[in-house]
Amino acid sequence: MKTNLLLFLTALTLGGCASSTSYLSLTPVTGEVAQIEGRMVTRAESDSLMVVASFEREDMEYLAMDIEIKNRSNQAIDFDPSRFRYVALDANEDTLRDERNASLPVFRFAANPATEVELVKDKVAREERRIKTAKVINTVLLVAAIASDVSSSSRRQDYGSWARNRVAHNNAYNLIQAKRVIDHGVFANRMQQFDFESYRWRELAVHRTYIQPGESVRGFVYLPKAKQAAFLRLLYPMAETGGVTLTFMQTLTKQKPR
Repeated sequence: MKTNLLLFLTALTLGGCASSTSYLSLTPVTGEVAQIEGRMVTRAESDSLMVVASFEREDMEYLAMDIEIKNRSNQAIDFDPSRFRYVALDANEDTLRDERNASLPVFRFAANPATEVELVKDKVAREERRIKTAKVINTVLLVAAIASDVSSSSRRQDYGSWARNRVAHNNAYNLIQAKRVIDHGVFANRMQQFDFESYRWRELAVHRTYIQPGESVRGFVYLPKAKQAAFLRLLYPMAETGGVTLTFMQTLTKQKPR
């Protein structure tokens, strides 16, 4: 059974390596665009705000943007990354419409790091409850298998029945052990992912803060994906000036297997 499991996992891994992968990338097409250290960076300004932005990477379900915000006004600005929003555009730079409601444009708000941190805590709690439940179930299954084994072994039976009984119960023990290994493997993988997500929202993402006159903040802003878009029109709104708008061209690149 273990040999078959290893062969299955090996085939699955090799199959994954052989298939091509694809990834999204963004290139700025408006603002003051320049190439800095191999990266396309754009800058746009309003009377009170300057935004410098570049695409960092595709990060699971998000597009990570490296954003710097500078306060050009004479008073503190309440900066909140979740105010960033974009409208998805097609190849003609017309607004894409929601597939379920054509009257609505396709638009997304940036993730709120403070909210996401709490969501990660909830994920961790659910996963801890799941592994505890799995342990209870595995224990119940093992006790039931042992009880059945003891009961059947105490009965008088011919050699053929005894041999079939041993094979059946050995298979049951192996299956329970395999389930236990899988449960703990899934738990470890998910907890590792949650650790990264927590680190991302706590340390990498730019958080809500007050920016004093002449000062700036920099960090990652995470935009939910809209894979069907050819362009993303990104806006940070400001009540006094209407805000700063930047447009990025979105491309899907397929990476060939090595």
